[in-house]
Amino acid sequence: VIRPEPCGVCGSRIRFGKTAIKCCQCQLLLHTKCREQCPSLCMPRPHHHAWPREGVLADFAPSTPPLVPTLVVQCVTEVEKRGLTETGLYRVPGAEQLVREWKRKLLRAGGALPALSSVTDIHVVCGVLKDFLRGLKEPLVTFSLHPAFLKAADVPDDAASDTALRHVVSKLPPANRDTLAFLMLHLLRVSHSPDCKMDVLNLSRVFGPTLVGYSSANPTPLAIMEDTPRQCKVVARLLSLPPSFWRGFVETEQENLVP
Repeated sequence: VIRPEPCGVCGSRIRFGKTAIKCCQCQLLLHTKCREQCPSLCMPRPHHHAWPREGVLADFAPSTPPLVPTLVVQCVTEVEKRGLTETGLYRVPGAEQLVREWKRKLLRAGGALPALSSVTDIHVVCGVLKDFLRGLKEPLVTFSLHPAFLKAADVPDDAASDTALRHVVSKLPPANRDTLAFLMLHLLRVSHSPDCKMDVLNLSRVFGPTLVGYSSANPTPLAIMEDTPRQCKVVARLLSLPPSFWRGFVETEQENLVP
């Protein structure tokens, strides 16, 4: 090892000058002692199938519905498996360096993701998910539909606001719509966990900037000031829609969501 990197099995760093094992097909790197714990046979992929470092959501989505990127599914699955008893889920930051390392590792792996069970701190997994969504070239609600989402959330009558939001959600590109539905169902489960202490208001504050963002890649200071409180309002309104609405988008091919 010349440049220290985390082990794909245990997650701890392999230091400079140490001997390590690297798969020539999927590029998984691990300590020699971790060889026996390697999760499974790798899924070799040509190098050009690795995910881009950045792109719109559709660039990461599978070819069959529901069109939710594997990275999103795996992070959510891991969080629900062992994070629903953690206080401040998604609000407490994970170690920044580990978040960056794991995000880079997952993007490099493409669809054949290394097991996240080796990440000791569940807040790091939460950080990877948020960082992936923040790093997209445009937010989940897209630049073109951004004003429509803000307008729908501003409607004072709850029933009318819900109807308007359902209409705008249906206009999203399929990958964005399916992923938004998958995330809303997940965040609702987090909000219902008494241990997490993350109600809809707390979650909307965390995910407003991440999911809604701004109407352009380079917003003006005025747009940032005006849009920030409205981003949270959009997420809060989306989380007030019934789970049955969201399930309609992701349950058609539910078995495809198993990582």
